[in-house]
Parts: sequence; structure tokens; C-alpha cells
Amino acid sequence: MHPIRSALVAFAFFTGVCRLFAADPPAEELLKQGRIDEAQTTLRQVLAAQPDDANAHLLLCRAYYAQDMGDDAVHECELAASNAPSSSEYQFWLGRAYGLKASQVNMLSAFSIAKKVRVAFEWAVQLDPANVEAMSALGEFYVRAPSIVGGGLDKAQALVAQLQPQSVEKTHRLLALIAEKKNDNATAETEFMRAVAAGRTPEAYIDLSQFYEEQKQADKAAATVQASIQANRAKNASLVDAAGILTTLHRSPDIAERALRAYLASPAKSEDAPAFKVHVQLGDLLRQRGDAAGAQREYAAAVALAPNYAPARKAMQGT
Repeated sequence: MHPIRSALVAFAFFTGVCRLFAADPPAEELLKQGRIDEAQTTLRQVLAAQPDDANAHLLLCRAYYAQDMGDDAVHECELAASNAPSSSEYQFWLGRAYGLKASQVNMLSAFSIAKKVRVAFEWAVQLDPANVEAMSALGEFYVRAPSIVGGGLDKAQALVAQLQPQSVEKTHRLLALIAEKKNDNATAETEFMRAVAAGRTPEAYIDLSQFYEEQKQADKAAATVQASIQANRAKNASLVDAAGILTTLHRSPDIAERALRAYLASPAKSEDAPAFKVHVQLGDLLRQRGDAAGAQREYAAAVALAPNYAPARKAMQGT
């Protein structure tokens, strides 16, 4: 073959290979789509070549977190944080991973791990005082955790002033949580409603609906869920929360089903509601409605995305 023609063929082949790889979604996109097995495979390949890649460790932590694998999530987030110690995001995720692990162990161990949750969230806020997610998580920790591990309403209240300039909605949410903890339900309702008024976000409606659900006000909870669904133009993870509340309330299963299907068809899917978990949730709903074949399809879809997710495999065997 002529040298020039040979070079052109080689170039064309190289270009085709580059396009092939460029067409593959990056690991974070796979994670958001719920394609957890593919995401993990991609990330392990990255880490085999670059063991100190902090972002790859973080994404693998998030993949394990999505599957409720606390020990593995903590291990990967610790590696991410150690390789990028100045990252507020990595500390925030480390706190979340510790929180997951704490929920999976006995009480004595949970107390020890809870202190690590607090330290990670506090460090995330120190590293980036504008990190709203970290501040909101830290505030909720202060409200819910006992003082022996660093919780306290005084600490939560002190955080309000720092959160206020960053997010009016999250500030009112934190004030609502503080009021709830004080058993001041009237103030809590007012603050949740102010959070809704601040932005009319589907997430704020969900918080208010969950409050009504806890207060055994089913009609208000159901109505607020409907408002959340109507406000959710992006079709994001709040649709999954909405469906879950309706199912718990034994209300409008058809609306719950539509919400789950809308989320699964949406480009706004995220690991906040991993697609494989949503397929299981939809399968459970269909099974309750007498559609065993439909339920089986959803469980199979979950297993295809996350073969190691035990609840999906168990659900398949139970249909």
C-alpha cells in the first residue's frame, strides 16, 4: 500500500476509534442514568491506571452509596478525600457515606461513626462556606443527632445565619426542622410553607407533604404531593418521593405509577433516586396492583442495571 494511503487509512481508523470512545457516556453520566454496573466497570479501569484519581474514587463511592453498600462507600470516599483534602464536595460525600454506614451497624458503633459524620460535614462547610448542600446536611445533623455525638439545636440555630444568604428555601427548611424537634408543629408548618413560597420547588413541596404525613394529615399530604408533581417540570427525583408518599398513603396509585414512569423516561435522572431502585419501586407498585408480569419486567430492568443490588434479585425471586 502507498505510504500516504496507508497513513490515511491509519488516521481514519484512529479517528473512528476516538469517535467510538467519545460516544461512550462518561462514568458520572452512567451513574446518573442508573447504569451502575457499567459505571463501576469504567471507574475500576480508570483506577487501575491512575490509583490516586480522587474523582474516580468519589464516583465509585457514590456508586456504592447508591447501592446502600456502606463499607465500600466509606472506603472509596476516604480515598477521594485523602487525595483531594481541600475539596468541600469530597468531604460532604464522605459525611454522607459515614451516615449510611452508621445506619447499618449496631447502636454502639453508630455513635462512633456519627462523630465522623459531623466532622466531615463541618469540614465541608469550612472548606466552602457557600456549599448549601453541606450546610443543609450539617444543620439536619445538628437537629437530629444527640449531643453526645455533637448534635444540638443551638448549633443548628447558629447555622441559620450562615445559610440565609445562600438559600432562603433551605433556611426555612432548617428552621422548620428545629421547630419540629421542639414539638412546635405550628411553627414547623409555617416554616415549611415559607420554604415552598421561596421558590415553589418540587423538593420544598415534598418536605411539606412529609410533614403532613407525619402529622397524620393525609388529605393535606396528598394535595401537597400533587402540587409537587405539577411543579416538577424537569421530572427529577422528587417524582420518586412523590410516588412513595402516595403509596404510603394508599392514595392515587395511577398517579404514583405515572410519576415513576415519567422519572425513568426523563433526562433528569440522578443518583438521588437511582434508576435501578426506581424500577424496583415501580415493580412493587405494579405487583400491589395485580400486574405480576409488569412487576417482573421492572425487577429484571433493575437487575440489568445493577446485578449486585440484592433487593432487585430478591424481588425477582418473589414474583
